[in-house]
Amino acid sequence: MLSPWESRHFHAEPHFAVVGAGIVGLFAALFHKRANPAHHVLVLERGVYPSGASVKNAGFACFGSPSELLADIQKEGLGIALARVEMRWQGLLNLRAELGDAKIGFQPTGGHEVYRAHDPLYTRVREKFDALNDSLLPLFKKPVYRWNADGPGSFGLAPALKMATTDLEGAVDTGAMMRTLLQKAQSEGVLVRTSALVKAMDEKADHVRIQLADDTVIKAGHVLLATNGFTPLLAPELDVIPARAQVIITEPIESLQLKGTFHFDEGFYYFRDLGGAVLLGGGRNLNMVGETTTEEGTTDQIQNALENFLRDIVLPGKDFRIAQRWSGIMAMGTSSKAPLIERIGKRTTVAVRLGGMGVAIGIEVARRAVGSL
Repeated sequence: MLSPWESRHFHAEPHFAVVGAGIVGLFAALFHKRANPAHHVLVLERGVYPSGASVKNAGFACFGSPSELLADIQKEGLGIALARVEMRWQGLLNLRAELGDAKIGFQPTGGHEVYRAHDPLYTRVREKFDALNDSLLPLFKKPVYRWNADGPGSFGLAPALKMATTDLEGAVDTGAMMRTLLQKAQSEGVLVRTSALVKAMDEKADHVRIQLADDTVIKAGHVLLATNGFTPLLAPELDVIPARAQVIITEPIESLQLKGTFHFDEGFYYFRDLGGAVLLGGGRNLNMVGETTTEEGTTDQIQNALENFLRDIVLPGKDFRIAQRWSGIMAMGTSSKAPLIERIGKRTTVAVRLGGMGVAIGIEVARRAVGSL
C-alpha cells in the first residue's frame, strides 16, 4: 500500500543496484550516477550504517611495507607487484582529492616497518632494500624508504628493533571517511537503503531479481556485488576467501611516544596511535584456517598473542589495559592478490577481494568496475 510518492522516489526499480555500502559500493554508485544522471541508483546495505571492513579496519593510508613488497616481487614478479603499488598510491591520492583530507581525518604521520634484529626477514629486507627503492623511483620520483636508526627509541618501542620509514604514508579516520562518502553519494542522488540484507539473487533476461531477508523483492537492471569478504554467501563459486582480522585498542597511555602507522612481519601485525591509545591488529597467520570465516568475533589464541605483542614490542615496560576488541572481515584470493572485477552474468558484476587494502584501492576498484559495464 504505497503512495505514489513512495513508489516514485523510494521504490522505483533501480537501473543500477549495488550490494554493500562500503568504500567500493558507495563510490561505484556515485560514479554510475555521475555518468548516468537519469538513472535510479540504489545501494543495499545489511547494517543500519556501513558495517563491513570499510569501518572496521585500522585506518592505515598505506601502499605496502618493504617486506610485503619484496615478498610480492618474489612471488609474482616485479611488473605485477609494481602495478599493484601504483594502483594503491594513485587510489590514496584520488581518495584524498575526492573527499578532502580534513573530512577523512588524514594525518601525514609517516609509515614504518619494524623488524627483530636477528630475524631472517630483516636480513632479506636489508639485502634488497636499495634495489627496492630503485624499482620504485619511476613511480615516486624519489627514494621511498629509509633506515631509521633512532625510530624504535623515539617511539618507545623495544630497543632491539630495526626500522624502515617512509614519509608518504599516514593515518585516516575511516568512520569519518565513510560518513563523508555516504553523504556525498546521497547528495548526488544515490538512494541508500540500510538494514537490507540480500539473501539471494537470480538473473533474468531483462533484470536481476534481488531477494531481501524481509522477503522484499527488488528488480534491478544491473547489479554490482561489492560485498568483499561476505561475497561467498551470495557467490560461493568465486575465488574469494574471507579473512577475519582481530583488533584491539588500549585505554589511553600516559606520555605515549608512539606516532604513525607501523607494520611487522610482512603486514601480519599492524599498529598505530589513536587518541593517546594504541590500536593493534593482526595475528591471523597464527590460525589461517580458523580465521577463514565470515563470523565476526575474537579468539583467545590471537587475542593473547596481540597482548603479548604489545608487551614485547610496542609498550615494553609499560602497563596497559584493553579498552575494546573487535574484528573485521577482509577478502583474499587463493592464487592472486589482485582485486576481482568482472562480469559474472549479463547483468551482474563483482568488485571484491581487496586484500586488506580497501582504503588505498577502493576508489579505483569502484571506478574500474563502473567503467567495465
